[in-house]
Order: sequence, then C-alpha cells, then structure tokens
Amino acid sequence: MDLSQKDWTANQQAATGSVILDVRTPEEFEAGHIPDAELLDIRNPQGFMDGLATLDSSKTYFVYCRSGARSAQACLLMKQQGISDCYNLLGGILDWQGPTTS
Repeated sequence: MDLSQKDWTANQQAATGSVILDVRTPEEFEAGHIPDAELLDIRNPQGFMDGLATLDSSKTYFVYCRSGARSAQACLLMKQQGISDCYNLLGGILDWQGPTTS
C-alpha cells in the first residue's frame, strides 16, 4: 500500500517492532538514509530475493527508495513472498521531510 509521508510515519511509529527497509543501492544508502533503516538493494536481484527469504513475515515493513518506484516494486515482491504488511513511501527520500543519517 502506498502511503504519504504523514501516514507512513504515523503508521510506522504505531506498529510495534516494525522494520524500515531502504531498497536503494549501498551508495545511495551511505549518502543518507532514514534513521534505523535496514538496507536491501533491489538492484541486486539475487541478493534482494535472498534477503526477502530471511525477513520475518509476521513483522510490518515500511519500505522506501529514492522516488517511490523501486519501493513500490519491492512491496509487490514482498507480498508475493508472503509478507503482507508492507507500506511504500510515496515520493521516496526525495520528498522526505524527516531526519536522515549517513
């Protein structure tokens, strides 16, 4: 499901034990990411699918990328792997108004 930053942030804070997932490249991640985000590079298809297999399907995932396109694709792939609670950040980190860390 696609969420605005306001809804994405509110839902993430309300979801106990949720995971923030950054699906950009390691270089993009190092340049700045949302605090506490875990990196899972969707541009590395085998690594991404291997990473999905290790995720806990009972958790809720909040997914973002640069603009929202890769993270939307990631959410579709996650749902195909049985991870039903995943939310895409519309506009990605480009539109992010919150804190970032590098």
